[in-house]
Amino acid sequence: MYWLSVVAAEQSSWTADDESRRDLVEAIYGQEATSLLRLARLFTDDRSGAEDIVQEAFIRLFRAVHRIEDESRAVAYVRSIVLNLARDQNRRGLMSLRHQDALVDRRTPEPPDEQVARTESQAEVLLALSQLSPRQRDCLVLRFYLELTEKEVAQTLQISPNSVKTHCRRGLESLGARLGVPA
Repeated sequence: MYWLSVVAAEQSSWTADDESRRDLVEAIYGQEATSLLRLARLFTDDRSGAEDIVQEAFIRLFRAVHRIEDESRAVAYVRSIVLNLARDQNRRGLMSLRHQDALVDRRTPEPPDEQVARTESQAEVLLALSQLSPRQRDCLVLRFYLELTEKEVAQTLQISPNSVKTHCRRGLESLGARLGVPA
């Protein structure tokens, strides 16, 4: 937990509140780090870059957690930090948007012909996904890839649950049209 060593350097002037903040952020890290890494990997094509994004997100969360009035919203807050950092990385052109390896399941080996078909299909879906508006793409990835509820997506993106439904519906319609799936 690199983020922990960074905030430990600031520990000399800590209060009891800082200890409780650290405990909260550690708990969130334990629960969400893997999911956030998958999210960052989906938006970037570099595992170490995705790890850096997640670490930076936790450093920022720790530094801002005292401003979060409802601790249940801290997970949504760190998710939005990861999304923003990944967008920033891509905007600066430091990482490509190829994404193929982000969705590969390495637990069970597949026959080569199935691997080729799956890889081509994933590449097609990821290309279509990258052509959606950022809000539609974010909603679809959070809702269906991370399997968050509409309420959790809404909290992460700071929009209403009805907006999440609308963006998901429109995004799925656009994906279907781009992929040639009949409505």
